[in-house]
Amino acid sequence: MVSPLLVRSARDGRTGRSIAFNPAEAGWDYIGLEVHSLGPGDRIQRPGDERELAVVLVEGGAALRVQQRELGTLGGRRALSAGGLPGVAVIGPGQDLSVTATSDACVVLASAPGGPVRDTRIVAEGEMRVEERGDGPTARRVQHLLPPDAVAGRLILVEVFTPAGNWSSYPPHKHDTEDPPNEALLEETYFYRFADPRGFALQRIYTADRLLDETIAANDGDVVLVPRGYHAVAAAPGYDCYYLNVMAGPARRWNFTTDPDHAWLMNWDPTLGRGAPR
Repeated sequence: MVSPLLVRSARDGRTGRSIAFNPAEAGWDYIGLEVHSLGPGDRIQRPGDERELAVVLVEGGAALRVQQRELGTLGGRRALSAGGLPGVAVIGPGQDLSVTATSDACVVLASAPGGPVRDTRIVAEGEMRVEERGDGPTARRVQHLLPPDAVAGRLILVEVFTPAGNWSSYPPHKHDTEDPPNEALLEETYFYRFADPRGFALQRIYTADRLLDETIAANDGDVVLVPRGYHAVAAAPGYDCYYLNVMAGPARRWNFTTDPDHAWLMNWDPTLGRGAPR
């Protein structure tokens, strides 16, 4: 039986879309997500609505038009294996968007209800932060694409590169309770890619009372939903793992609670990804 927290990749050959869900379908309040695989010249058109939108060029490049005007070209890396930062843009609510691929491209569109800040721009690399997190079997590279101190309404974006066999999102932590300044309520998605598309990762999601306790196998292109509970990821040996996290909630704060059973394993500074709250 497939977990309701797992959204399998299923590419539509006509539109190039492989993932699509909205908050109602996911059973939560904030995050919507689409993933598109495009060829040169392929286009996505998205009419403006009440939601904030982020465009992430996971691979490849694309030209953006907003309200029929050129916003600019997103790029930054040809492929995940090339490293570096992706192209990212934030589109404020009510803005019509057109994305035209300038090469083979993997495009993620993430959305959330509009917040107090309504900005439209290409996110400069200077707004992003790269962090080497953890040590030994928990070492991974974290790239804060749209951290809480960047200008945006509700969305927070992070991508993580985890070496084969290592653990990530570790130690297990949760952010399902609005209790400032200790914890923020944030829904979260994990969009998975692997250096070898045969790869997979295991993700555990559980609550303290174990009323929710699932371990999910995510394959290349899949999305895992984290509506609540502690969560952690293990990359299978032999398969370097990438995931893009989208987070959103009532406020843009990345404050979390570590599972007290595993808090002794914390070996990184959580303040590096928080920035100043907005």
